[in-house]
Amino acid sequence: MSQFLADHALAIYVAFTVIFLCIVVALSAALGPRRVGAARGRSMSLPYESGILSTGSARIRLPVQYYLLAVFFVIFDVESVFIYSWASVVVEAGWAAFISVATFVVFLTLALIYLWRSGALEWGPKHRRMPVKVPPNSPVELVKIPAREVV
Repeated sequence: MSQFLADHALAIYVAFTVIFLCIVVALSAALGPRRVGAARGRSMSLPYESGILSTGSARIRLPVQYYLLAVFFVIFDVESVFIYSWASVVVEAGWAAFISVATFVVFLTLALIYLWRSGALEWGPKHRRMPVKVPPNSPVELVKIPAREVV
């Protein structure tokens, strides 16, 4: 008997899964709420997700920074997959693989520093200093701030 189970383990698993799914669907159909007439048509045309009726519009305008951050996450996430796969064979791979992964991590760090310094990771609005325009015959005098000296 144990040899039969060992030889047909996948088939038994699939059979039990199909039987379980049929039981769950049958119970859902038998015990679930029923709507008839106009209520059925109205309820079938509404979007229904996770047991909650939706409210408001699904057309939400998201800022560009959201998509940029999502792309950066995907890029760095995929790169972490390479590092995890290397970590599983670090001993067998040797020093050449270690040097290549270290170089890879250095480039990742440089890319992150570049994104950070360029402001690509900023969520808030950009604060710009607007030049002050003073009319020519104004009694207000502008004070010039001397440039900082680099020591």
